[in-house]
Amino acid sequence: MANRPYRMNRMFSSKGKCFDVAIDHGFFNEFSFLQGIENMQQAVETIVEAGPDCIQLSVGQARFLQSIPGKQKPGLVLRADAANVYGTELPRYLFSETISRTIEQAVRLDAVAVCINLLLLPNQPELHHQCVRNIAELKRESEKYGMTLMVEPLVMLPNEVKGGYMVDGDIRKIMPLVRQAVELGADVIKADPTDDVSEYHRVIEVASGVPVLVRGGGRASDEELVNRTVLLMNQGAAGIVYGRNVVQHPNPSAMTRALMAIVHDGAPAETALSILKGASAR
Repeated sequence: MANRPYRMNRMFSSKGKCFDVAIDHGFFNEFSFLQGIENMQQAVETIVEAGPDCIQLSVGQARFLQSIPGKQKPGLVLRADAANVYGTELPRYLFSETISRTIEQAVRLDAVAVCINLLLLPNQPELHHQCVRNIAELKRESEKYGMTLMVEPLVMLPNEVKGGYMVDGDIRKIMPLVRQAVELGADVIKADPTDDVSEYHRVIEVASGVPVLVRGGGRASDEELVNRTVLLMNQGAAGIVYGRNVVQHPNPSAMTRALMAIVHDGAPAETALSILKGASAR
């Protein structure tokens, strides 16, 4: 898009592709999210060495990326909000709270984008309303400062179905929420995969030209993750935002390189898996 924020040029390749590694899980007060990122400096340095396009961090941890000297380090995607919806049991009061002066902090930290939730939980309209209001406020400020606004539409299942933080892959719920994010002014969409990945082109279509990066979700096997990523890229996704499937992997650097090959080079699953197997054989 001709009027897109200039910072997007630092996020995406000349072919419009991006791999963002999310390491912002400590923002959400969940013990299980800390696996693989207990030592944040080490986790960030490992991922930086593998060379993804972006790393997603909170305002308190961005220093581990931005203090690294040199021109080639990944761009910072700043997590804009903390939420309390990821536990095995939902608390009595739910919130998604943005950090103070979000866009000013993002500019100060030299971020290429801010990422904010658009949550849709069963029977929680107040939480959805709060997210819509947060995005509307950030849109105005992001336009003023030329900051890329990444919106994360997240449809979740009822906790009684499968426990905490379980994504609802129903395309009939994902499509309208993605469209709402676009209507609210998102520059980039970070969306869940659908249950039937072969239908994902419909999500891309409803995003109306706004690039869609697909979330990774919970841990999956190497084969499942790689095959799903290839299918999603073939459906028209602009890239991926994976967190736990990278930082909780036995070899985060090799997983990053394998996924970069898929996203940027169009590598088939066999090539990506060979990168992982070659790394484990060393």
